[in-house]
Formats: sequence, C-alpha cells, structure tokens
Amino acid sequence: MPIEAYLNFAGNCREAVEFYADVFGTEPPQIMTFEEAPQDPNYPLPEEAKNLVMHANIIVSGSKLMFSDIFPGMPFQMGNNISLAVLSKDENELKSWFNKLKDDGKVNMELQETFWSKCYGSLTDKFGVEWQLSHENGESPR
Repeated sequence: MPIEAYLNFAGNCREAVEFYADVFGTEPPQIMTFEEAPQDPNYPLPEEAKNLVMHANIIVSGSKLMFSDIFPGMPFQMGNNISLAVLSKDENELKSWFNKLKDDGKVNMELQETFWSKCYGSLTDKFGVEWQLSHENGESPR
C-alpha cells in the first residue's frame, strides 16, 4: 500500500503538472477538470472552477505524484500545498486509520463514498499534516 504525495496549486496546476512531466520525461498527464466531474445540481459549479484541475497524476521513478488546483475560496499557502494520500483495499483499515488520525485533529471531509472511491476522507492531524485516505479498488484513475 503506497503513500503518495498530493500537490495542490492555486490555479496553475495544469502548467505545473505539464512542467513536471517534461522534467521527468513521463507520459503526458491525464487531467480531469472540475467541470468534467459528475455534478450535483444542489451545488452548481462556480464558473471560475470549471477549467481548474480536479485531478492529475504522473509516475516519477515508480512513484505516483498527484496534483490538483484548490477549489475557489479554499485557503492556499505556498509551501504548505502538499498532503499525503494513503490508499488501501481494506475499508476497515481506512476507517481505523482515519479515526486515529482525527484525534485532536481537524476533519476536512468525513469518510464517505465519492464518485472516485467507495470510501474517501481527508483530515489534518494534530501535528498539522494533511492526510487523504481512499479505498483503492484496483482500477486506474484517469
């Protein structure tokens, strides 16, 4: 089970992931925008979010680096724009880790089913480290 770095950007994610793909000579990144994701009619997507990158990744020396723009209105601080993504095929394991990591921390998104994972959640632990925990079903994401 890998722990992968997730880098966040303030509107220039596409430029950054294409730059890193060029630097490391990887395959061109597959990029999904917020507009391409399934939409919830109860929460219309703001115009300024539509072309921002929701998810992209590249493989560098056998490790996956993941990338995203922050959603408009979310806080961003250069230098603190990284989180650790932990993937597991064991949903109970994810729940256990999540419950332990959230002790004295701050939950950003409770564990829940999303369109990309049957069990996903994010939090910042008591040491200020941001974590994303996600069920891995073995399928390759975009």
